[in-house]
Amino acid sequence: MDHPRRASRAPLKEAAPAARHSRFRGASGWRWSRALLVGLWAGSTGFSYAQSVSLSGISGSKALVVIDGAAPRFLAAGQAHQGVRLVSVQGESAVVEIGGQRQTLRLGEAPVSLGGGGAEAGGAQRVVLTADGSGHFMPQGQINGRAVQFMVDTGATQIIMGESEAKRINLDYQRGQRVTVQTANGTAPGYRVTLDSVRVGDAQVHAVAAIVLPQPMPFVLLGNSFLTRFQMQRNNDQLTLERRY
Repeated sequence: MDHPRRASRAPLKEAAPAARHSRFRGASGWRWSRALLVGLWAGSTGFSYAQSVSLSGISGSKALVVIDGAAPRFLAAGQAHQGVRLVSVQGESAVVEIGGQRQTLRLGEAPVSLGGGGAEAGGAQRVVLTADGSGHFMPQGQINGRAVQFMVDTGATQIIMGESEAKRINLDYQRGQRVTVQTANGTAPGYRVTLDSVRVGDAQVHAVAAIVLPQPMPFVLLGNSFLTRFQMQRNNDQLTLERRY
């Protein structure tokens, strides 16, 4: 059996404490598990947004790819996952295609952004966050120019917010892609949307994937659709985000 060659990947020196506290209770008493929010099923396939893709390993003619910070997945030439199709593998590189765009990925290199609008608007290249008294990173930020309260969650594949928060910031989420989310209480309907802009401190990125869920949430989870655009390093009570792309 071939053993995949893996790139050395240690962007996060220590998992943020927020990722270890998995349960919350909303105002309605509906309890949910953040750890299970990574399993999403989409009922349609016509939705397109910028995706970050990196090459984690190679085994023979297969490539181990990471899409939007989710778990690595092996693809053979011609296979596709979440809209990313593997075209070919050669040496320590692979060619993928998203929405007609082709990109060469190389082992050990930072993720590339493909599909959607994806262009960044500049801003700070480095942001330093300080944990609160409970060990959580709770930065103030903006979504589409509206102020929100984030909580950093390295276990969430995307930004996640409740419907009440989405309505407060005038997000037209019902025009997004309907999805079904697996939670601790079973399945729940939701909407996958693309946020025009997400800002934390002076760092702003565009075309960021998010999920809107029906239950109330005390804050917006700042997940990997934003975080993977940065190199993360934890040092005691500080989390440093260095922009990748």
